[in-house]
Amino acid sequence: MPRHSPLSLPLSSASLAVVSALLLMPVLMVLASWLQWNVDSAAVLHEMAQTVLPDYALTSVLLCLLVGVGVVVLGSGTALAVSLFDFPGRKTLEWALLLPLAMPAYVVAYAYTDFLQYSGPLQMWLRQASGLQGALWPDIRNLWGAALVLSLSLYPYVYLLARTALTERATPLMEAARLLGAPLWRRIWRLALPLARPAIAAGTALALMETLADFGVASYFGVQTFTAGIYKAWLVMDNRVAAAQLATSLLLLVALMLQLEHSAQARLRFANTSGGTHGTEAQALRLHGTPAALAWALCSAPVLLGFGVPVVLLLIALAQSGEAALPWLRFLDWTWNSLRLGAMTAVLAVALALALAYQARIRPHRLSAWAVQWAGLGYAVPGVVIVVGLLLPLGWLQQAWPHSQAGTWITATVLGLVWAYLVRFVAVALQSVQSGYARIPVSLDESARMLGTSARTLVQQVHMPLLQRSLVAAFLLVLVDVMKELPATLMLRPFDTDTLAVMAYQLARDERLAEAALPSLALVLVGLVPVMLLSRSLRQRPSPT
Repeated sequence: MPRHSPLSLPLSSASLAVVSALLLMPVLMVLASWLQWNVDSAAVLHEMAQTVLPDYALTSVLLCLLVGVGVVVLGSGTALAVSLFDFPGRKTLEWALLLPLAMPAYVVAYAYTDFLQYSGPLQMWLRQASGLQGALWPDIRNLWGAALVLSLSLYPYVYLLARTALTERATPLMEAARLLGAPLWRRIWRLALPLARPAIAAGTALALMETLADFGVASYFGVQTFTAGIYKAWLVMDNRVAAAQLATSLLLLVALMLQLEHSAQARLRFANTSGGTHGTEAQALRLHGTPAALAWALCSAPVLLGFGVPVVLLLIALAQSGEAALPWLRFLDWTWNSLRLGAMTAVLAVALALALAYQARIRPHRLSAWAVQWAGLGYAVPGVVIVVGLLLPLGWLQQAWPHSQAGTWITATVLGLVWAYLVRFVAVALQSVQSGYARIPVSLDESARMLGTSARTLVQQVHMPLLQRSLVAAFLLVLVDVMKELPATLMLRPFDTDTLAVMAYQLARDERLAEAALPSLALVLVGLVPVMLLSRSLRQRPSPT
């Protein structure tokens, strides 16, 4: 038998370690900023502790609490309705409840601000109808408005996981409890909710991580969160130490949410074990009359408020702006930049994910497990923290070697931007590729080993054809996520490389909301891709055995 297996991964252990280090480096650099502790750093931190840090911490925690309550109520309520009950429109609402995932939260914020502000159509109509003057509607640009927008945009995380848990386990047990004479409220409270609790916790943790990473809504609404504070400290105040310390504080909150999500996922795997039966959805309780209308209204409201109304408002703003006001030529440039960056990152992310997943499959040792785990951490790290982690070492290099060109390569080209994208979104591609590998029998690899097949041939002629759907899905998901990414693009983009997300934010910030409608609608259209993939996977999900 040869000393080296014919299925050895083309990516060596050293290369694997380098890739993992590059993906983990931004987080390590943020933590390493504390090693440069000196009197000036202490003074800056003391000043922050007395001024902005308490506000950032309190506002971020309050926003997380409000969003947590919002996504739990909306996500679990809709999941219970479509999983346990049958009513008119249920089949349509099952996939329509995922539509708010296609709307970036900052796009929802732009649409509602234009409609509800003092000079917006709603208040103008109210003033004309009532004859009163002044503001007749509360300003949405505050903490409560940000929590509402984020809840409407992020509740599908809870809905998706809770619905899966309820469909697989709760429906047959609810039927058994009904036959034993348990009333409906007790079946829901004592059976359905306990079974869905781990899924609800996992979805809430994901939503809270997105809340902590949000920059567009917080910045546009003037909410002083950690993410907005990091951006302000770095680019407005030009204070790298303050930005690093704020990034560390944000990392601590994200680590807490990540631990909550991991513990919930562990319990979720236990809750979703066998016990479902074929045709469980047919056993859902049929509703008629007022209960059916209430269930339909409960499920329709989040879809309308989180997707339908914002899309209509943006279309109206686009129609009223006139042809002359629309920057069509510039819009093509923004679209090309977004597609170019997204496609470039998606190709690299899929290639890295394929290499990491193959290594973990063929040689499941500690290094492979650590590499996969480190690559998966990036998605939980906010984009603004990744940017700080990339730019911090550049500042150190420029201080040590003033004539170094490293800063030019990172900030004046797309290299730094693609690097930040890969750190954040390789986990998305890796999850899709690993799920595809889980469906490929290991016996195929063993047969290839016996026939002396090389690793390259195995991947190209056996794995890739079987992984085609997973690879395409990974490519599309990364492409969409890159196109919607705002803080990293805003801080690292080279000169004259504006994207749809950046221009939607800048036009809305300048109160040019009619012009912002065009790139915003383009982002919504792109965001429908992962929603269609999710809807298709839900329809094709086999019944548990």
